[in-house]
Amino acid sequence: MDAAAAARNTSGAVRAAGDSVLNRSMMQLLEHVDYRLITGGEDLEAIYRLRYKSYLRSGMCGPIAAGMFEDRWDNLPNSYRFGVYCYGELVSTIRFHYISREHPNSPSVDAYPEILIERLARGETFIDGTRFATDPDAAPAPGVLPFLTLRLAMVASLYFGQNSVLTPVKVEHSNFYSRYFNAVQRTEAKEFPGVLTRIALFEIPAGENMRLTLERFPFFRSTPMEQRLMFGNPAINRLTPLSIVPTAKYYRDAA
Repeated sequence: MDAAAAARNTSGAVRAAGDSVLNRSMMQLLEHVDYRLITGGEDLEAIYRLRYKSYLRSGMCGPIAAGMFEDRWDNLPNSYRFGVYCYGELVSTIRFHYISREHPNSPSVDAYPEILIERLARGETFIDGTRFATDPDAAPAPGVLPFLTLRLAMVASLYFGQNSVLTPVKVEHSNFYSRYFNAVQRTEAKEFPGVLTRIALFEIPAGENMRLTLERFPFFRSTPMEQRLMFGNPAINRLTPLSIVPTAKYYRDAA
């Protein structure tokens, strides 16, 4: 075996060992997590305050007198706002839009029309994940909040069966999305509506890529019931948030 092949094998073994530790840790942590589909009331204000706290700290927004960050895409009929709660405390939030030829409205469509308008017209569909914000001070362990939060994108993908997941992110964060989701960069960093930082569009293909991601990280798996509870009914007029328990543990080979 030559040195290059040995290095590849060593790298693969290290990655597999790391994935195994991550899977065990996340499966244990999911026992203390619930996801809430937020449609109104105090929980909605809580996720807007968390967005503001996170964005102000990272330089994505300036001071806002109300101490909350919301925008014109929050109440669209194809919008889903979630809070992630660990041990009963709000630790992160994210929003999704399911976009199609019939429902083409979302932040990424407005930001990158040159990429998405033609593809939507051809009949492609996407999940657009935006307004991802975390509270590092409330994290149950270092580095887990992105996995806990982005698990929602995997649940959405299984429910909608779209062509891909769109994730507008800072380029300096791209290695995470490439490493764990095989995300592909589609644009250079540019101005993004509502924030001060420049953002690039990354795309996570579905299909075979999704199958391999779920095989590699079984804590991303979910039952059809969990998928329906999250995305089967936006319940726009619901004042009490719908709390949903993750179901990855119900797959035998996910343990």
